[in-house]
Amino acid sequence: MLGLRREEIAAFAAVSVTWYTWLEQGRDINASRQVLESIGRVLRLSPAEQSYVLALGGHGAMPPSGSSPVAVVPPHLQALLDALDFPAFAVAPDWGIAGWNHAYACLYSRISQVEPEDRNLLWLVFTDPQLRQMLPDWDITSRNFVAEFRAEAGPRLGSPAHTALVHKLQDASAEFASIWAEHVVLNFASRQRVFNHPTVGELTFEQHRVVPSDVPDLHFVMYVPTSGTPTRERLATLTPVSTP
Repeated sequence: MLGLRREEIAAFAAVSVTWYTWLEQGRDINASRQVLESIGRVLRLSPAEQSYVLALGGHGAMPPSGSSPVAVVPPHLQALLDALDFPAFAVAPDWGIAGWNHAYACLYSRISQVEPEDRNLLWLVFTDPQLRQMLPDWDITSRNFVAEFRAEAGPRLGSPAHTALVHKLQDASAEFASIWAEHVVLNFASRQRVFNHPTVGELTFEQHRVVPSDVPDLHFVMYVPTSGTPTRERLATLTPVSTP
């Protein structure tokens, strides 16, 4: 369907050309879910892209843009993180790292030394040379993260906090600015993650994410050692760096 003219998209979606033009211009026209879904079908949007468009139109299940990010993991959920013997951490809506466990501190030794205002997953991926060296597939991982971050932002895209974070990243990293300008949207998917640890070498995990039902703003990211690899044994030999 690439190459459709504006008039053709409007006709296939059963809306007027004028109305569709206003939608492209971002005017306040209160587009209904049905109309946005129709346009999505015409444009053959992926499920992630369709959800993203619906969220922008106010029809997603995401919290309003004025909601405050979770700054610290509640004690009962921190206890859950601490009970896991593999790396795990909690990500707030702005992708700030709100908590982590002992195994994650062993994997990424700088986490406790990073200033709280910089303890953001996207910020660290694009600005920390040590973390970048640990990711042999940094080019792929960084693009996936940006696309997932955009998909989850929804109505927060227009909030002052979100705008400030994006501008901060754009100023700090030309690579982030370039990837952000591509407007790619992806839903999270469990996948393999490989780290080149400076002390013990290659560590291979299966990355999964769960959402606590009582604090849905938090996402727990878990790195489960891949069976058949020496990852669990190598991880057990590491100790975290203490905060000065």
